[in-house]
Amino acid sequence: MTIPVLHPVAMPACSTPERLAPGIVLCLLVTVLAYGLAEAERVLTGRAWLEALVLAILCGTALRSRWVPARKWRAGIAFCAKYPLEIAIVLLGASVSDTVIRAADPALLAGIAGVVAVAIVLGFGIGRLCGVPARMALLVACGNAICGNSAIAAIAPVIEADDDEIAAAIAFTAMFGVAVVLGLPLLGIMLGMGGVAYGALAGLTVYAVPQVIAAAAPLGTVAVQMGMLVKLARVLMLGPVCLVLSLVTHSAGGEGPEGAVAGARPRLVPWFLVGFLALAACRLLGLVPVGVVAPLGDGAAVLTVVSMAALGLGADLRMVARAGGRVMATVALSLLGLTGLGLGLIRMLHLA
Repeated sequence: MTIPVLHPVAMPACSTPERLAPGIVLCLLVTVLAYGLAEAERVLTGRAWLEALVLAILCGTALRSRWVPARKWRAGIAFCAKYPLEIAIVLLGASVSDTVIRAADPALLAGIAGVVAVAIVLGFGIGRLCGVPARMALLVACGNAICGNSAIAAIAPVIEADDDEIAAAIAFTAMFGVAVVLGLPLLGIMLGMGGVAYGALAGLTVYAVPQVIAAAAPLGTVAVQMGMLVKLARVLMLGPVCLVLSLVTHSAGGEGPEGAVAGARPRLVPWFLVGFLALAACRLLGLVPVGVVAPLGDGAAVLTVVSMAALGLGADLRMVARAGGRVMATVALSLLGLTGLGLGLIRMLHLA
């Protein structure tokens, strides 16, 4: 089955600097605007209430809602949505602290697996109660519980979802992902959460790795580091979930894993997460000079803002409207359930 919407940020094989330049320049302009607005906040109010990361998403989405980029812009936007962020994630490994590593104990890892499993069952049940077709409900449930679009892309061929179901599910994870990035820091501040606890919450609830960084950044470096580690553990649940669904599909009389995933085998651990862990290990072993840690962190922050600008420029609000209220209710209620599960796990483990 051909699924053209699975990789919305994939670069065309024939991309050249000339083709990439317009979209890259546009993303950089949105990035500059975001930093300018953040600085204006500091001048007018004494602090930046909305970080440049969040402002980049808002500015990009606002522009996208008024203007659909023509073909000449798309390759560069796709490039910025993917590669700068992947590099930023690797660079963040250099700033991982002992505090975060000590917090990622076996009890937390087991709790993450439990949260993912319960969230999938809960999300699927909510979808069916809302009248959403079974395959769509399962796509939404897995997207919410694991890693948004990546989970949808991996699960779709296993359960033989069609293009419309995939497109609608991806549209909602994109839109609600932005909403979570904007709203979760406010929740963390209202609850008085520390960096470790809030980072764990961000890692447990935010859809994609890039968005974890954006959501965790307002509460500090420790929150970002913890969010990354928790998110990695959550992403690793994709393999077991795909296996279980393959077995269920096969036993239910479907084509099974051989027919469903031919030519669409998901990469369970992206290279940039491996790079993040490798650089984090180097930092803990003392192989990363202290003097380069701060510059690497600053570079990662700028690259992330560029990718957030591209993410906003790629968001299509009209796809959300076409998907329907039942799917919207399913995504929203499933997300609330996942947040509740995450808060429950954090309280149970007494994360500070």
